[in-house]
Amino acid sequence: MISPSRRNLVAGLSLCVILFLCLGIYAEAESSRVYIVYLGERQHEDPQVVVNSHHDLLTTIFGSKKAALESILYSYKHGFSGFAARLTETQARAIAELPEVVHVIPSQTHKLHTTRSWDYLGLHPGTPDSLLSTVNYGDGVIIGVIDTGIWPESQSFNDEGLGAVPSKWRGRCDGGELFNTSNCNNKIVGARFFAKGIIAKLGGVPLSLESKREYLSPRDANGHGTHTASTAAGSFVRNASFGGLGLGLARGGAPRARLAIYKACWGPGVCDAADMLAAFDSAIRDGVDIISVSVGTDQPPQPGYLDNQNDRSIGAFHAVARGITVVCSGGNAGPFPQKVTNGAPWIMTVAASTIDRSLPTAITLGNNRTLIGQSIYFGKGVGGQKSLVFSADIARDNADPSSSTSCDAGSLNSTLAKGKIVLCFTGANDPREQYLIAASTVFGAGGAGIIFAMHTINILIPFSLRPAVQVDYEIGTEILAYIKATRDPTTMISLTHDTIGKVVSPKVAYFSSRGPNSLSLDVLKPDIAAPGVNILAAGSGFKPFFFDSGTSMACPHVSAVAALLKSLHPHWSPAAIKSAIVTTVNMSPQPQ
Repeated sequence: MISPSRRNLVAGLSLCVILFLCLGIYAEAESSRVYIVYLGERQHEDPQVVVNSHHDLLTTIFGSKKAALESILYSYKHGFSGFAARLTETQARAIAELPEVVHVIPSQTHKLHTTRSWDYLGLHPGTPDSLLSTVNYGDGVIIGVIDTGIWPESQSFNDEGLGAVPSKWRGRCDGGELFNTSNCNNKIVGARFFAKGIIAKLGGVPLSLESKREYLSPRDANGHGTHTASTAAGSFVRNASFGGLGLGLARGGAPRARLAIYKACWGPGVCDAADMLAAFDSAIRDGVDIISVSVGTDQPPQPGYLDNQNDRSIGAFHAVARGITVVCSGGNAGPFPQKVTNGAPWIMTVAASTIDRSLPTAITLGNNRTLIGQSIYFGKGVGGQKSLVFSADIARDNADPSSSTSCDAGSLNSTLAKGKIVLCFTGANDPREQYLIAASTVFGAGGAGIIFAMHTINILIPFSLRPAVQVDYEIGTEILAYIKATRDPTTMISLTHDTIGKVVSPKVAYFSSRGPNSLSLDVLKPDIAAPGVNILAAGSGFKPFFFDSGTSMACPHVSAVAALLKSLHPHWSPAAIKSAIVTTVNMSPQPQ
């Protein structure tokens, strides 16, 4: 017979077991996600001691060292202290309450924001007293590029004439899918990739929209990272062009600088914050001089530069504290005010401006009137005069009038569009997005080409084998008047040719994000503008060189100038380099 006291003890123990099981079931049922735990400056010089402290902290939450080790994705141990781990919301709150923790944030997803541009900026090679010659084209400086990786076979990354890797370099070259250590050389001194965060979030790495694949290695399936790296530090490549357009000598702004590649962005340009912070942490340890980051976010600014969503600011802060200049793109959310991103005061934030390159495309109407638009078109031509129609006149029966005017998806009658050149007008949405949608709609309906009237014509997207011409509203209205006044309107679209020195520049690009900095009005952002429209630089795979536009393209221009200054003044701080750049800018058109 059990005594009352023993019965009470058994009942109490049973209740504890039930509560423990319930809590365990709840914890198991509660979904986990990747969180970044930021602990501020590391408290020990030995990285392994820092890592062990992260494991110990997690063990107090999980109650098991094995569970803690399975949860953690990255330990940030070189530039600062912190880690990324899979946690439930309950666990994240518990960690945030620990006294040594600065803050805990969910790992957010970010996105990616040539020949002529360097001559346009006045950095001419071969002149004995030029900045390029004075600093030996940036030799000895290491630029770390956090992006989509690199296509190492590009001629822009040949190491001909370069000496040994600088002795300060402490990084490494990681192998992986279709990439091995032999892909690094005296130009690409190191290459690493970071995917644990994106894999934990999506279950795998997303595929590039264009190449329809991805590589678990530093190899670039997107082309964005290759483009930005070659803009900053590409070697000399003669007779570079995109289908004959922009033909000339391609080079980076610091063509003898070395490149350290940190692939933290995947597929169509998805960059997880946990992976990006790991890239920053490695770059700080590896010995880079400059970090170039053409990545931003659509999230609105959050209070405090080192709190909440500002994970890039954390990595940049610790890099700058160690003497590394950090240059970031300002975002492509223009022309609306207060949309600038990467606005921390220690970051050099770059807007995009035009250069004096123009890509005119002749539109010859059936009345022999020739109008000029802009495109990147070097196909075989459309075979003389083609029927010309206004999109609203060939709309599907149930299509909304405004939808058919802007050629929204599914708005056109395929029978009426087939074989014709279609005139569309942008709606109220982002003209870049509308342009892509309209072109896809017209070509999907069997159209022979598209003329797209829009607010701006400095954001070209190459439909190189089919005519897709941008015109401003004035020209678009003239074409529409011709269509309405003519029984059988026709047009012929000629192949694009390129010109320089015939357009007024620089102008801030339509798409470039504007200030003021809504987080701190007394911190002026962007810091500077640089060429970011129709920039020709190296690409991946079947596109050795291609044109691209964005603050992503502007960012490496400034990174290269920072590298040249670092070569000239190796002891200058990031603040001194930033001050020198933003206080000596010249916005006057360059003489031809």
